[in-house]
Amino acid sequence: MIHFALFGDYERTPDLKRFAEGIQQEMEEHGFKRVSTEFPQLQLVLNFVDPNRPKPFRRKGNGTFVVSITEVDEPVSDTLKTGYPILIRSLGNLMIFIDRSRPVSSTHFITLEQGCYAVSRPEDDDRYFQEVFERLRPLATSRLVINNIFHPDLPEDLWEGDETSESISRAGKKLDEMNLLPAPFPIQELLPPREFRHIKRLYGIGGLSYGNLSARRDKNEFWMSASGVNKGNLRRIGKDILLVKGYDEDQSAMELSVPSNIKPNRVSVDAIEHWMIYNEHPEVGAIVHIHAWMEGVPSTEINYPCGTVQLAEAVAGLIREAEDPSRAVIGLKNHGLTITGRDLDDIFERIEGKIIPQVPMS
Repeated sequence: MIHFALFGDYERTPDLKRFAEGIQQEMEEHGFKRVSTEFPQLQLVLNFVDPNRPKPFRRKGNGTFVVSITEVDEPVSDTLKTGYPILIRSLGNLMIFIDRSRPVSSTHFITLEQGCYAVSRPEDDDRYFQEVFERLRPLATSRLVINNIFHPDLPEDLWEGDETSESISRAGKKLDEMNLLPAPFPIQELLPPREFRHIKRLYGIGGLSYGNLSARRDKNEFWMSASGVNKGNLRRIGKDILLVKGYDEDQSAMELSVPSNIKPNRVSVDAIEHWMIYNEHPEVGAIVHIHAWMEGVPSTEINYPCGTVQLAEAVAGLIREAEDPSRAVIGLKNHGLTITGRDLDDIFERIEGKIIPQVPMS
């Protein structure tokens, strides 16, 4: 059973109260159970926030997902530009942004990956809350794998990297040249120091940075870009590039081999996805994930969050079905692309001139 809670002033307006009652009823009809915010196995929190003074829900563990819900009654020229800072300030994983400035209100979902897509049905449609629920379900039922276990056992002759890690550094510069690396989002500039420390403690991030790269080093070990760093300037082993050597399923954590003389950064949240692909397909030598698109590619059907087992399994399943898994291009709905190759050069040769920077939202 999935346990959820309501937080914030969801009775601030009659419309917001009606929304809270409607989505609660829909979730309960699907077997979800409402509990208090102090419940120890809380999986989902619906946090109703004032857009001018968004109050975060301070989750106690990174296994709790938060959906920030807000409404505005002033005209909005750019939903993403208006809503995204509210999402960050409220420490949400996802935002429901309700625009009531027009005669017919509209509902939009905003993601941490800077995606923005609308609910197709108006609020007076009997199936409106069903559609909203279906877009929330992937978040509520997902399991994050973002914890890292650091082993300070990286051989000293790898502290400066090797040819494979150098290829990742070159590939990061190439992505930058192709304008495929949105700038790391400076969450510390939007959050008060106390909330920034809280989210950094939970997730070990210092900013939101999009896209990642990896390359197999030996058997199932692979070098991968770190979380929250500039992918166009990957230089330091243990800080910008890390060696992934395993996955501890019991602790739901990636195992990393790092130099013994540094405090390492965390590896990219998509490491579990790369791990599954390398494990199953020995012929895959490199993987690139970008927030861009290509025409005619197979795509996941459900918008699972980054760093979850469910997204990793969905992508791995589509790669398994590809004509050549070692050279697959897979779309992630409302998100971007995961591309496999024999090596990183192979990937860039195949995507050159075919990339569409804007990911289609649906």
